[in-house]
Amino acid sequence: MTTAPTDSIELARVAARAADDKQGTDTMVVSVGHVLAITELFVITGAPNRRLVRAIADDIEEKVREVTGRSPIRVEGNREQQWILVDYGDVIVHVFLQETRDFYEIERLYKDAPRIEWRD
Repeated sequence: MTTAPTDSIELARVAARAADDKQGTDTMVVSVGHVLAITELFVITGAPNRRLVRAIADDIEEKVREVTGRSPIRVEGNREQQWILVDYGDVIVHVFLQETRDFYEIERLYKDAPRIEWRD
């Protein structure tokens, strides 16, 4: 069960759907607010190559802006395109190059955290 605000959940779902539309892999929304004071939700997705990592992150920004009117507070990792972090404050989106995701195993760190369904 999550205590994340409804607008945070909606933003995360928009981001997850945008990632999925651009062929993001193993996309998930994880409720981390109960263990992290800095954010409510993580959106985690992967991509097989750097160009797709960038394309997914760009599309997420565009779709979130269209649907919610929000822009990220900051974006990190655009230059390296191995792990792009799109920070909306209450929602942090992680777009990983698959080999980087496999190395960090971020979802394993939060394996006990509730997952939020994002598909229609």
